[in-house]
Amino acid sequence: MIFDDMEFGSYDKAERKARKAFELYEDGKMPQALEAIETALEINPANGTWHFNKALTLDAIDRFEDAINEYETALQFSPGDLEILNSLAVDYTRVGHYDQAIETFERIQELEPDFEPCYCNRIITYTEMGLHDLAEQMFYIAQQIKPNCALCFYNIGNSLFARGQYQKAVGCWLKTAELEMSHPQINYRIAQAYWACGDYEKAGAYFLSEIRLNPGDIDVIFDFGLFQLETGDLEAAKEKFSRILEFNPLFAPALFYRGEIAFRDGDYNKAVEFFNKAIESDEDIQGPRYRLAQYALMNDQKAQAKSFLISEMKLALEDGETLVSMGSMFLTIGDLGCAANCLLRAIDNNYTGADAYYYLGLVSAMRNEFEEAAELFSHTLDINSEHVPALRDSAYVYLMLSRFTDAEQRIKKASSLSPDDSHVKSLYWRIRLAKTIGKVKELFSRILHSSQ
Repeated sequence: MIFDDMEFGSYDKAERKARKAFELYEDGKMPQALEAIETALEINPANGTWHFNKALTLDAIDRFEDAINEYETALQFSPGDLEILNSLAVDYTRVGHYDQAIETFERIQELEPDFEPCYCNRIITYTEMGLHDLAEQMFYIAQQIKPNCALCFYNIGNSLFARGQYQKAVGCWLKTAELEMSHPQINYRIAQAYWACGDYEKAGAYFLSEIRLNPGDIDVIFDFGLFQLETGDLEAAKEKFSRILEFNPLFAPALFYRGEIAFRDGDYNKAVEFFNKAIESDEDIQGPRYRLAQYALMNDQKAQAKSFLISEMKLALEDGETLVSMGSMFLTIGDLGCAANCLLRAIDNNYTGADAYYYLGLVSAMRNEFEEAAELFSHTLDINSEHVPALRDSAYVYLMLSRFTDAEQRIKKASSLSPDDSHVKSLYWRIRLAKTIGKVKELFSRILHSSQ
């Protein structure tokens, strides 16, 4: 017909663009969908539904702050729309605006008390706030409205996992899988919970199930590699990290752990190559410089080791064991200030092992601050009464303080725990000799005093 090729104004074009945007969204083509919906809104910015659709598209590409702006605009056209309010509250949670999220969920509750998603999604908000009792309260309210909500069980599972209640988390996530087999990454979460419980067989099985469903999910492959590292299956772990590097050759954590495996195998040249590549890919990555420092010390390259350690210190390192190890390396190099800095940071980060206090004791002893060293060694032994180096070195400190009886008690215990330690044997005889000389001196002093 004569009118078939005629356009009916710009608003008709906007409608067609909006429909096209929806089709592209459904097909998972988010950048194209976003471009189409933006074109529609340029023509007709007064369509609240399109603002809502744009927000959903922005959510799909993790642009949550921008999505919030669109949801807020959509609300201007439909102030009481429960779906818009719920989506907005979820995004407030995603960006850490918890007070606004709770306020928005409560507004939904006032408008429609039986709207189950406002309780279900509030579980996440309270979990991230650390308010787990309130998270459970939301779960039970949601259960009364919709007892078989897979997302509710998933969300409360996250709360239980965060509290270290791994078995209960497994139960909730198994229920999620029962209700919704296609729930994103559910097998992965079950695998993580079994791993945390120490049930490695089931954890491995669920990791494999998740990878079969999503063979290109780098997060899952990476965690599976870490799991296999922990269980000692180095070849399988190496295969996982190598697979990640096939997808993304610049994925720094995979480069680092390939280096870790090479380091364990004694292939130091290959390890150094991987560590350097990891740093090139991500200059803020933690770990490679620490390992490079170890390798430098193995080759007696103290200046280079110190440079790597100082670079590692500048990162926001929180792992207590690594900080203590770095402190011990700084002691080997002779930098007492940096050693103390690392050890104190470990303690500030709730490191509960004995070694941090032991090495701090060494720092004090090397500074000839023997009273402080004695206290630190005593604290080490409060944590681990069979810490042989602390027993031995506290005996030496007591010897320097002329506290011979204390020194003898410590060295005798060290000798009973490690009878073949040559350093303990040598110090034992030094203390016995010093104690004998001390008694002789005391005897002569008494004789001289009585003859006057």
